[in-house]
Amino acid sequence: MTEVLTREEYRAAVSKPKRGNKFGARRTVFDGITFDSKREAEVYRDLKLLERAGRISGFERQRKFELIVNGEIIGSAKIDFAFIDHDQDGRFRCVDVKGVVTREFKRTQKIIKAAYNIDVEVWK
Repeated sequence: MTEVLTREEYRAAVSKPKRGNKFGARRTVFDGITFDSKREAEVYRDLKLLERAGRISGFERQRKFELIVNGEIIGSAKIDFAFIDHDQDGRFRCVDVKGVVTREFKRTQKIIKAAYNIDVEVWK
């Protein structure tokens, strides 16, 4: 005797299981915001505390930068956090939280440095 499956049951049976993040990061929700990793959520929490204490200002999440080469926009990159650090004489800082620094990210860092003269810091 053959078994009859509904369309949903068949699709569930033959679908591939979802792969996790290739670097092992797990999405985390903090303050109603979904972060790509637990570490990114921790950095966000710490920076929000510094902002409340008045040590940083102009705090932004997911700051977008246009990647410009020879006057032409070739793409864009989102950097996790940007802020003005009052502990370092009002310096503008951009921070990206990474577990693994890839070759692609290093290239993005160089383009942002060339186009905007901003060093993107990597916090692990």
